[in-house]
Parts: sequence; structure tokens; C-alpha cells
Amino acid sequence: MSEPIAPSAARPSAAAGREPSASSAPSRLNGDARKGRPNGGAHAGRSNGVATPSALRRAILLFLRQAGPTSPDGLAAALTASRTGVLQQLHALEEAGLVSHAREKHGVGRPRHLYDVTADAQDLFPADYAGFAASILAAIESLGGADLIEDVFAARRRQAGERVRARMAERLPPSASLAERVRALAVLQDEGGYLAEALVDEDGTIRLREHNCAIFKVARENSAACDAEITLFREVLETEVVRETHIAAGDRCCTYRISLPSS
Repeated sequence: MSEPIAPSAARPSAAAGREPSASSAPSRLNGDARKGRPNGGAHAGRSNGVATPSALRRAILLFLRQAGPTSPDGLAAALTASRTGVLQQLHALEEAGLVSHAREKHGVGRPRHLYDVTADAQDLFPADYAGFAASILAAIESLGGADLIEDVFAARRRQAGERVRARMAERLPPSASLAERVRALAVLQDEGGYLAEALVDEDGTIRLREHNCAIFKVARENSAACDAEITLFREVLETEVVRETHIAAGDRCCTYRISLPSS
């Protein structure tokens, strides 16, 4: 029976029916913001309650991304939403750092506020980093073959190794046990998006398990990525590491068995 020796980094879970905050906006946005119908939904933000505040937030972000700086009145008109509802969501988005506003003078009277998305909001919009990385590796392979691909991953492994060792040294004393070092490594991998945890069996066997592959598309196309990972673990932990399960091969998780160093 395996027991976790390191809980993975906290991963928040929303209670059923709870309205997400602006800071928990979806990781990707799409839809027809100009028509006020993100993701094919109803007119966002109508006071009759057809659309939710989160749908209005998405519509606001999409519209600002496409149209640029816009006043609350302009947003309300474009999205067929109430001005009050738009202002509420703009304030929430601004608190989350996803939009900002500037004052613009126009004729007589008070200046108007124009809102726009910030650089922090960029990650909410469609992206294809995995596809881009895979195409870059394909281009590298076309220039130098598999050997050059391996050299690229080896260089990346050395860079990653330096970072991992430095961060582990900040968190662990020099006398840390192997289990403690695996625990620290699991936390670092978890922070990198691998949903990692460290486990120890009753017989003392230590395992590092990753429930997600943060570079799945690259790993599926290039075995050198996974080869570099297991080599990195061996170098950082200074002991033998054996892969028992492998996401890229069709398993549900990647599991690594870590052996005690030979005396």
C-alpha cells in the first residue's frame, strides 16, 4: 500500500453551483464577442438573468481583445447588457489584473473611462504553444536529424537540472534523505503542471508519479523528451530511476520507481 509522502500543490476545486471569480476566468476564450454571443450562448449580461456573470466577463474580454479600448457604455451597447452589469464585471476583471482603464477627454464634461485587456489576459485567449513547439522540433529534425533533436533535449535537460538543483537546495538541507529529495522534486514537477506526487510503499520503495504530461503533444511525437526527463531525475536524485508506466505510451500516468543508491 503506497502512502503519499508529499501532497501535490493545492489545486482549487469549485463547489457545485458556485459562481467563479474573475481571477478564475477560463484558460481559453472563444466565440463571437462582437455579437455578444460568446461560445454560442444567449446575449451576455441581459438583466433578465439569461446569461451568467461569467458569460458577461468572457464577452467583455473577447470584445476588448478585438475592438480595443471601449467605454462601459460602448460595451453595454455592443453586448446588449446593462451598464451596471458591465461595470460590475469590469471592476472584477480590473481587480484580477485582466483589464485596465485610462481616462480620455472628449469635448466638454467629465472625461470618459476606456477599458482594455492587459498583457496578463493574453493567456486566456486561444493559443497553440504545443503545436508551435512540435513544429519547431520537426524543423530542427529536418535540418539535423534525430541526433540534433537529442542534442537539443540534452541541452534543455542540463539547463533544467541546474534550476532544479538550485531550487531543491533552497528547500532542503544537505543531509536530506532520498525520500525528502523525491518529495521536493515532486513538488517542483507539480508546480510545472505535471500533477505530481511522491509515494512510499510499506517496504520503503519510493515512487514519483505524474498524473499529467505538461508537454504531451511534444512527448508523443519525440521520445527524446521523455528520455531527457528520466535522465534528469537520475542526475538530480543521483540514483537509479526506472519508469514503470508512461502516459505517452498510453498509460494513465507516468510512474518512476526510485532505488536507494548502491552502497
